[in-house]
Amino acid sequence: MSIYEVFMPALSSTMTEGKIVSWAKSPGDKVEKGETVVVVESDKADMDVESFYEGYLAHIIVQAGESAPVGQAIAFIAETEAEIAQAAAQAKPTAQTLEQPLEKTTNGATATATLQTTTVSQNGSNHREGRIVASPRAKKLAKELKVDLSSIKSGSGPFGRIVASDIEAAAGKVSTTTTTVTPVVAPAPSVTRTAPATVAAVPGTTTPFNTLQNAVNRNMVASLAVPVFRVSYTITTDALDKLYKQLKSKGVTMSALLAKAVAVTLQKHPLLNASYSDQGIVYHPSINIAVAVAMDDGGLITPVLQGADQTDIYSLSRNWKSLVDRARAKQLQPDEYSTGTFTISNLGMFGVDTFDAILPPGQGSILAIGASRPQVVANAEGMFGVKQQMQVNITCDHRIIYGAHAAAFLQDLAKLIETDTQSLTM
Repeated sequence: MSIYEVFMPALSSTMTEGKIVSWAKSPGDKVEKGETVVVVESDKADMDVESFYEGYLAHIIVQAGESAPVGQAIAFIAETEAEIAQAAAQAKPTAQTLEQPLEKTTNGATATATLQTTTVSQNGSNHREGRIVASPRAKKLAKELKVDLSSIKSGSGPFGRIVASDIEAAAGKVSTTTTTVTPVVAPAPSVTRTAPATVAAVPGTTTPFNTLQNAVNRNMVASLAVPVFRVSYTITTDALDKLYKQLKSKGVTMSALLAKAVAVTLQKHPLLNASYSDQGIVYHPSINIAVAVAMDDGGLITPVLQGADQTDIYSLSRNWKSLVDRARAKQLQPDEYSTGTFTISNLGMFGVDTFDAILPPGQGSILAIGASRPQVVANAEGMFGVKQQMQVNITCDHRIIYGAHAAAFLQDLAKLIETDTQSLTM
């Protein structure tokens, strides 16, 4: 018989502390192995975490609404009902390290335990003792596309977790017998141009930062250590606007079109998709476009469209809508907001003409996009006309990217948007 000490899990590589959102179990409740016990708020998402042991939740140290550093004890799990009272008596409201065991139980056994995220495997496989480890989005998509999760040996997510892109890939493989596929897309969502909600301010008081705001603050401070430069460019958007009007009724969003355009252009400019390391330039194997989204309760998050250059515009739009909905519900998995290789920040929807974006840590470039407005322009023959134009401003890490590189990228991006928009639908 044993009593297990449960610690605050590290749900992402940058997480230093977590906040208990809610306990799924109460003291005295039976806990099954692999069952969700508590919901923890990490840097930018709420994560269900599960017990790696079977027993009874004996005592809760960190209550809902409280925070604790990664590695601090947050609860005790007793192997038997008889040990519940003993575990509660041994509970201490002080932080304990991961290596610090409990005092010996009545039979001399000691043990420690951590909570595991529902999406992370201990051994790198997506199967854990007969149970498949997949993200909630992947499970839902598997049902929709009728994909057998057990047929996927290893997912592309962290520790072999199955993610949505794995399901889509598997569906593509098993649907070779279908001669014609008509994509079913949701109606285009209405565009909301209101500013994000803010917490009610009370004059004369100080409102503590929430977990998300603290994470953003740390990233912004880290960005100050990077030498950056900025390059601006004017892009005519008449062709892009026309394409958007044609595809809007099919569920295609402007955010997806812009992400696709950037991703396709990055194929010709891998350096703009790279990042700095002490060992040299890191060329990433895929083009993952992160798009900044303002959160209703303050702060921002950057959901990631993974493999945007290889994904068709209809799937990309569906993925984006799902990412935004789950981001605002704080249900994103870490790899859905922390794997971006290039970021887009679009304030054009608020009527902003031009702005500078701060480079995210771990990336080489971020593109700031302003509003598209009618402008009087002259053509090569000196004739005047009215065209829709927008200002874009790219911020780059000057340790690996130089002005000529950024200018060439923007030139090719403008060429695609102005003269080759049909390639975005291929």
